[in-house]
Amino acid sequence: MTEITRRDFNRLAAGATLLGLSEVPRPALAAGPAKVVIIGGGPGGAAVANRLKSADSSLNIVLVEPKERYTTCFYSNLYLGGFRTFKSITHDYEGVKKRGVTVVTDTATRIDTLAKMVILAKGAPLPYDRLVVAPGIDFKYETIEGYSPEAAKVMPHAWQGGEQTWLLKEKLLALPDGGLVVMAVPQNPYRCPPGPYERACMIAHFLKTKKPKARLVLFDAKKTYSKQAVFEEAFDEYYKDIVEINLSNEIDDFSVVKVDAKTGVVTTKTGRTERAALANIIPAQRAGAIAASAGLTEGDWCPVDPVNFTSTRAKDVYVLGDAAIAHDMPKSAYSAVSQAEVVAADIVADLHGKPRSSGHYRNTCWSMVAPDNSAKIGGDYVPASKDGKAYLEVKDPFISKPDDSSDLRRQVYQESADWYQSICEDLFGETPLPNFRNP
Repeated sequence: MTEITRRDFNRLAAGATLLGLSEVPRPALAAGPAKVVIIGGGPGGAAVANRLKSADSSLNIVLVEPKERYTTCFYSNLYLGGFRTFKSITHDYEGVKKRGVTVVTDTATRIDTLAKMVILAKGAPLPYDRLVVAPGIDFKYETIEGYSPEAAKVMPHAWQGGEQTWLLKEKLLALPDGGLVVMAVPQNPYRCPPGPYERACMIAHFLKTKKPKARLVLFDAKKTYSKQAVFEEAFDEYYKDIVEINLSNEIDDFSVVKVDAKTGVVTTKTGRTERAALANIIPAQRAGAIAASAGLTEGDWCPVDPVNFTSTRAKDVYVLGDAAIAHDMPKSAYSAVSQAEVVAADIVADLHGKPRSSGHYRNTCWSMVAPDNSAKIGGDYVPASKDGKAYLEVKDPFISKPDDSSDLRRQVYQESADWYQSICEDLFGETPLPNFRNP
C-alpha cells in the first residue's frame, strides 16, 4: 500500500503561501481527537480514510457505507466478458477496519452543515470537524420515458457495482442464441467515459464465444466518444458482424427516449425502435442524492475548488470522485484515488495548522477490447484559472493508438490487471485477488 507520511505532507505544502491558503484562520476543534466523517466507501472514500489514518493515527475517522461488501464498477465489464468472476471484483471492509478506521454500515440520510452533523438512517448522528462526501452517482431515470428503478430490474444499467452487475451477466447467460442486445449510452458527463464501449467489446466477445448468432446494437446520444479510434478498430477487427454502433449526428439523434420493460422495445429520438431480448439502458446521471439534499450541488454535480476539492457550497466539506465537477478530469476510480490523496493531505495540514498546498492529480483509464488487448488514456491535471474561474487543466495527455502492436496492447492489458490488484490491496487491505481467469 502507498502511504503518505508527514514528510510527504510537508513536501506537498511547498508553495502554498502563493495560494493564500496558509494564513486562513482555523476554527477551534471539538475536544479530543479531530473527527473526520467520510460518506461513501468507494475508491474515493476508502482512499481518503486509509490516507488519513496512515498520516495521523490519532484522527477519529468514520467511514459510512450502506453495503457490507463493495463490488467495483470499474473492471465489471471484464466480468461480463468472462475474464473475471463476480467474487474477484467484490471486496469487504475488514482490511479498512484493521487500519483503525471505524466503518459504519448505514445510510447517510441528511447532512447539517451548520451543526456539522451527519444524520444516519439507523444509527446515532455523527458530529464532524471535517466531512468528506464521496457518494458516487445517482440516475436521472426521468430522462427516459418508461425507465425507473423497477424497470432497471428488467433492463439493467449495471452502472453501479453489485446486484445490477450480477443481473446483467445473468441475463446475458440466459439470452437465446440469435437474441438482440440493445445498449443505450447517455450524453456527457457520466461515470467512466470509455466504459460503455469497453462494455460493448466485452458483451460482443461473450456473444462471439457463447451466442454466435446474437447481435448487439448500441444507440449513443453523442457524436464522438473517448478512445473512439481504438474502439472502432476493435469493432471492425473482432466484432464486425456482431456490433452495430449508432452515433448521433446533425440529422439523426440516437438518444434513447423511451423504453417498455414489458415488451423490450427501445425507442430513439429519431423514432427508430428495436425489440430487445436484453436491454442495457445506461441513463443520464447526477451526483449521489445525499449531495443534493445537503445543498452541495450546482445543477447535477458538486462544484469544488480544484486546488483541494473543498466544496464551494459548504465550509469544512470536501467532495470528490464521480460527484464532483472536475472539469477535464474524468469520472473514474483512478481519478477518485488521486483526488483522495490531495484531500487527505489538505485535511491533515489544515487540522495541524500547517501550510496547505495546491494539488496535482493524475488519471489513467484502461479499456479491454479483446483477449490480451487493452488500450488506455490519461494525463496529469493541474489547477488553472481563466477569466477569473478556477478549473482543472490536463497536462501531458496520452492515449493508445489504433495501430499499436499486439505486444504493446498485451503490456497495457497486464498493466491494467496489475493496477486493479494493487488498488484493491491499497483500498481494502486484501491479499492477491482470487478467482482470476482469462479464457
